[in-house]
Amino acid sequence: MGWLLGSKTGTLKMRRYWIEKKAIYQDVVTFKDDLYHHIFDVCRQDVGHHFEVLTEDSKAYLVEVTLKEKKQAQARIIEERQIQKLPTPHVHIALSVSRYNVMDSIVEKAVEIGVQSILPFCSDYSFIRKPNNLPDGKMERWQKIVVSATQQSGRGELMKVYEPTEWSTMLKQINPNNQNWCLFAYEGASVLGVKEHLEAVKKNTGVLPENLWIIVGSEGGFSEAEVSEMQQLGLNPVTLGSQVLRVETACMTLVSVLKYEFGLLK
Repeated sequence: MGWLLGSKTGTLKMRRYWIEKKAIYQDVVTFKDDLYHHIFDVCRQDVGHHFEVLTEDSKAYLVEVTLKEKKQAQARIIEERQIQKLPTPHVHIALSVSRYNVMDSIVEKAVEIGVQSILPFCSDYSFIRKPNNLPDGKMERWQKIVVSATQQSGRGELMKVYEPTEWSTMLKQINPNNQNWCLFAYEGASVLGVKEHLEAVKKNTGVLPENLWIIVGSEGGFSEAEVSEMQQLGLNPVTLGSQVLRVETACMTLVSVLKYEFGLLK
């Protein structure tokens, strides 16, 4: 996960924490409130300890704690490095809202594997039928998962999780065109494999896209009406084989295939 560095308590594995750039002033980082609680109360960092802080401009700073008080702490910046940004085309997941534990898992793994954004939507068989039925605090929980997974994986930018939207709004937002390629995963009858689909799109467009959208259903899949509407947009169903995959497995499989096909695993 990281490299090893000496500290007051011995040799520890490097820890990373996400902060906002405004917490840095003249090579000094100030920690307050929840961030202070997490780093110094929960993770037991102390004066003389070293760790990395990550910021929204894809920078990582190696810091040494110089001051610890009851409600705030400070650290001086020792080194700075630029984190490589996610390569293009960017991979996005449009996901029919699934059971919440499944959504939590997908959000976490999507951050780690390098997904740019997740767009939850409500469909005929989604876990909730209307966006306003999402429980209070769910978006906040997903954001916390994003931050935690970002710290663990060391990526240089936070993955965007959009507010859940209606089916019709989702179709407009993904906007299939030469720059936004879409892969409609469907567990029903389909003779088109992922590789064949990508080869056909490449042949028809002649240019590489900026964005790759994966459209995945919830545990209930898609209705016939939704499949028909997708086909009217020119998005024919793509199969992942004869086995029925769990939602989270389908998402990660598709992301992995796209990252391999487009050379995004460097």
